[in-house]
Amino acid sequence: MQRFFYTLTMYLLTPVILYRLAARGLRYPYYFERWRERFGFFPAPGIRDSIWIHAVSVGEVNAAVPLIEALMRRYADTRFVITTVTPTGSERVQNLFGDRVFHVYLPYDLTASIERFLERVRPRIIVIMETEIWPNLFMTCKDHGIPIVIANARLSARSLRGYGPIRPLVRRAVRNARFIAAQSAADAERLRQLGAPPQQMAVVGNLKFDMTVPAGAQEQGTEFRRHWGPDRPVWIAASTHEGEEMAVLEAHTIVLRRFPDALLLIAPRHPERFKPVAAACRSLGFTTATRSDNGQADPAAQCFVIDTMGELLRCYAAADVAFVGGSLVPIGGHNLLEAAALAKPVIVGPHTFNFAEVTEGLIDRGAAIRIESSEALGPAIVRLLAHEDERRSMGAAAHAAMERERGAVKRTMAIIETMLAERETAPGRPGPDAGPDR
Repeated sequence: MQRFFYTLTMYLLTPVILYRLAARGLRYPYYFERWRERFGFFPAPGIRDSIWIHAVSVGEVNAAVPLIEALMRRYADTRFVITTVTPTGSERVQNLFGDRVFHVYLPYDLTASIERFLERVRPRIIVIMETEIWPNLFMTCKDHGIPIVIANARLSARSLRGYGPIRPLVRRAVRNARFIAAQSAADAERLRQLGAPPQQMAVVGNLKFDMTVPAGAQEQGTEFRRHWGPDRPVWIAASTHEGEEMAVLEAHTIVLRRFPDALLLIAPRHPERFKPVAAACRSLGFTTATRSDNGQADPAAQCFVIDTMGELLRCYAAADVAFVGGSLVPIGGHNLLEAAALAKPVIVGPHTFNFAEVTEGLIDRGAAIRIESSEALGPAIVRLLAHEDERRSMGAAAHAAMERERGAVKRTMAIIETMLAERETAPGRPGPDAGPDR
C-alpha cells in the first residue's frame, strides 16, 4: 500500500516535473535535450546482460572511474551502461568513456519508465554509487531478479532525518539491495538505522581514495602557470555555490592587499553560475578572464573563472592553496580528495556533513584546516600563501592520507564479482527476456 501511494504521488507530480524541466530548459537549453530518456524512451541499443552503473552527477562519476575501469578490465566482453541525472554528469561520462559505454539519463522513479529502461538495456547487475535510494527502481529491479549493489555508500545524519514520512518505504527499498559497501563505520550504522540488513553490508572504505592523478595533470598545471606568471601566488575556490562566492571574492580582496599579484581561480559548481560569477568579479573591479572566452589568464588577471567542465584537477595542480566550496553555506561540502591527491593544502568551511569522515580525517592528519566563518577565509589563505613550509607539510600529509586509505576498489570488486557469480549459478534465475517475478 505504501508503494501504491508513493507511485500514485509520483504520477500525479509528473506535470510538475515536466513544468520544472521546461522551466530549466528555457534558461539552460541542455535540459531540453534528451528529455524523453527521463521517461525511459530511447532507441534500444541491442544489448543484454549489461553491467549498469548509476552515478547521479559529476562527483559520483569521478568517484566511480577507478571502479568502472577495473570492471571493464575484468569483464572485457560485457557491455556497460552508465546513467546519470544531471547534464554535467552526462557530459563527464561522455568525456571519460565515449563509445566504450552506453549512456542515458536515469528515468524518473515511475514504474512504467523503469520497466521501459530495463527492457532496453537488460542489465544483469546494477551498481549504484553512494546513496540513491529510489523505491520503485529498487523494487522493480528486485522483481526482475537484478541484484543491486550500493557502492561507496554514504548517509549523513541530516539525510537520515530527511527521509521523514517516507522512511518506512525507503527501509523496504533498501532491503532489496543485495549488498551495501559502506564508506565508513558511521555510514554503515546510519544505513542500519535506515533498515539495511547488517549481514548484507560491510565497511570497505571510500573509492575516492583510489583515484589516480591523470598522466600529465601536473605538467598541465605547470603550463597554466607559465601563462599566468610562474611565481605568482595562486589559490583556487573550487565547487562554489551561490551564497559563498561573494565571500570568496571578499577574501581575494584581503589576499591582494598582502600579495598584489595574487590570482584567484574560481570554479562554480554548476554551469548556471558561470556567467553570474564572472559578472560579479568584474562588478567588484577585479581584472577578470574566463576559460571559455580567453583560454588563459594573462599576468594582469586577478580572477580567472573556470567556466568549463572536467578541468578541476589541472586547476588544482596549478594552485598553491585550495578552498573546497559548498562548505561556507549549508550544502554539506564537496570532495576534498582531488586536491589531496595532488598534495595541496585544503581549507573548508563549517558545513561538511556530506563528507564528514573524510574531512575530519584530513584535518586530524594536518592535511586540511577548517574555518568557522567566511570572514576567516581571507586570513587563512594569506597565512598559507605566506608560509611555504606549512603548505608543503599539509600537502605531504594529504598525499600520505591518500596512500594509507587506498584499497576500496579491490574490496568492492570482490563484492560485485561474488554477486555476479551467484547470479550465474542461481537455480531458476530469470533469463534476459524474463518478465518480473510477481
